[in-house]
Amino acid sequence: MVVATNLQLAPRSHPPPGCIDRSKRNDCNSCGARALTVCGAVDASDLERLSDMAEVVSLKRGAVLTREGDPAPHVFSISSGSLRVYKLLPDGRRQITGFLFAGDFLGLAIADNYVFSAEAMEPSTVCRFRKGPFRALVEQSPPLEHRLLRRTTHELAAAQDQMLLLGRKTAIERMASFLLDLPGHDPARPSAPGHVRLPMKRAEIADYLGLTIETVSRVLTRMKLHGLISTPSPSHLVVERPDRLRQYALGEV
Repeated sequence: MVVATNLQLAPRSHPPPGCIDRSKRNDCNSCGARALTVCGAVDASDLERLSDMAEVVSLKRGAVLTREGDPAPHVFSISSGSLRVYKLLPDGRRQITGFLFAGDFLGLAIADNYVFSAEAMEPSTVCRFRKGPFRALVEQSPPLEHRLLRRTTHELAAAQDQMLLLGRKTAIERMASFLLDLPGHDPARPSAPGHVRLPMKRAEIADYLGLTIETVSRVLTRMKLHGLISTPSPSHLVVERPDRLRQYALGEV
């Protein structure tokens, strides 16, 4: 079951709210996330071309980067922060399809319109590129093309894992899988073993796992009672018994 979440969206004619800075020029050489992104695959000459076409966009928490159904002239590379990607059903219910972090790439689909919405979960920075010039560079740069192909293959595998998560796993199995998997998606901000950053709210976890927020709270409470986790703060969780949690994730309990 997906949580019903009614979102009040601004009229389509308005610019995305919360964009606090746009810079026409980006210095890719100084980007802290470069090694994690597709940009890290290009040589010096192509990197200069990439810098010339990049536009830096800074987003406040809750700011809209893309809106489902709008024209899709850009692709995006996330430099810092985190975003939620979701789709809305006609009745307003929301299904979050992924959480993206520094190094992730957004907008690879060929469609003329965005098939998803993307919003910042915390202050974030993205580099955006117009599709035409970016595709031209990809065609002329085999390393960049290869990096994008690898990323696309990874996204397909992640989509298959998500289908398994939603289709076959119990609530506690879904939560265990999520907590074990999440730290690996944010390599730009490594944490101590067992420590999990949670930039998303409980309702967003529910929308991602196909659960109600009440079920998410109940499962987390159960995990704490069994000593599997501790929660020093709403945005910080510690896995106390990783082996046991992994058994739950694999359905072995």
